[in-house]
Amino acid sequence: MPPPFGIYVHVPFCATRCGYCDFNTYTASELAGDASSPDGWLDAARREIALAARTVGDRTVQTVFVGGGTPSLIGADRLSAVMAAVRSEFRVAAYCEVTTESNPESTSPEFFAGILDGGYTRVSLGMQSAARHVLAVLDRTHTPGRAVAAAREARAAGFGRVNLDLIYATPGETDDDLRRSADAVLDAGADHVSAYALIVEDGTALHRRVRRGELPAPDDDVAATRYELLDARLQAAGLHWYEVSNWSLPGAECRHNLGYWRDGDWWGVGPGAHSHLAGVRWWNVKHPARWAGKLAAGESPEGGREDLTADERYTERVMLRLRLAEGMALDQLDPAARSAAGRAADEGLLEPVGYAAGRAVLTDRGRLLADRVVTDLLLAQERDANHGVATGRPVLPGGA
Repeated sequence: MPPPFGIYVHVPFCATRCGYCDFNTYTASELAGDASSPDGWLDAARREIALAARTVGDRTVQTVFVGGGTPSLIGADRLSAVMAAVRSEFRVAAYCEVTTESNPESTSPEFFAGILDGGYTRVSLGMQSAARHVLAVLDRTHTPGRAVAAAREARAAGFGRVNLDLIYATPGETDDDLRRSADAVLDAGADHVSAYALIVEDGTALHRRVRRGELPAPDDDVAATRYELLDARLQAAGLHWYEVSNWSLPGAECRHNLGYWRDGDWWGVGPGAHSHLAGVRWWNVKHPARWAGKLAAGESPEGGREDLTADERYTERVMLRLRLAEGMALDQLDPAARSAAGRAADEGLLEPVGYAAGRAVLTDRGRLLADRVVTDLLLAQERDANHGVATGRPVLPGGA
C-alpha cells in the first residue's frame, strides 16, 4: 500500500515580517508585478496543482495544508479556489483534513464562514503569546486578546478543529506569562496546541538584536523549565502530547503533520515549497515571480532535488518517528541503535514498559533531551565500529 498522500500549499505573503521568522515570505513592498500578486499567485497555484496531478497519477488526497506566510491575507474566496482546484484535479478522500494557517488580525466571522463553505475543516492560528511585551519582542502585530477571539469565531462558524501556536522562552517572558498564555489557549476552546521554543535564526531581525546586545539569547535551561510548565498545564486539561511540540485532545491530532513524521508522501505547491515522493525530495524556486513565470511557460518550477539513500531515509525515520508519542518499533533500528536504545532506557530516557514491548518511546525527561537521544541512536554504529560495543552507560553530549 502506498503511504498517505497530502498536499501542502505555500502562500508567501505577509503584511509585515516578524523579527524571528526566516520563512520564504514577502511583504507587499518586496514584491512587484502581477506574477507576485495574490491573483497571480492563485493562477500559478492552479497550474502547479494540475502539474502535480499529471505527475503523481492516481493518488487520493488525504490531507491539505495551506501555510505561509499568512494565508488569511489572500481572503476566503482565493483559499476556497485553492481547494476547488485540488478537487478538480485529484480524487479527495471523504474524510480529508483541510487546514489553513491564519493570522488573527486578518480573520473575521465572515472569513471563517467563507473558508468553511470552501471545504476547510481545520484552522491554525498564530497566537505565540498572551503577553503584550512578548509579542512586541517577536514583532507580532496582533493584540493579546485577538487570537482567543479569532479561535472563538472559528468555533462559532462551525470549525470543530482549531489549533493555536505558542512560542516560549522569548527574552523577557516569565513563567507567569506562559501560564497566562496556556490558560488563554484553553479558554479559547482549542483542541490542539503547537508550542516551540524560540530559536534565533541567522539573518533575522531578532538575530541582529541579540548580536548587538539589545536582547539576551534564549536560555536552554529556561526553555526546558517552560516546556515542563506548559506540558503539565495542557495535559491537566486533557490535551496530551503526541509529538514533542504538539498536544491535542484525543482524535484532534494534525493528520497532515503526522504524514510528514511517518514518512508519507506530499506535493508542495508554491514558491520554495518542498515535496517528497517515494524517497525523492525536491523543492521549488523561492521567488514568487520566478515560480509563477516557470509555470506560465509550461515548465516545472523545481529548483533542485535529491534522491535519498537508504542511510538518509533511515536517519530521517529515526529523527522524526522518535519524536512521536507512539515512538518507533525497535526492529526498525539497526543492531547498534537497538543496543543504544537499551542504554537510553536504562538512563530513563525511553519508557521501560514500551521498550519491553518492542518500542522506543521517549519519557518526559527524554522529550527534553530528544535531540540527544536521536544523536546517540544514529551514532551508535559508528561508535561501536570505532571503539567496540560499550557495556556500560554511554557518555552523552550536553548537560542535564
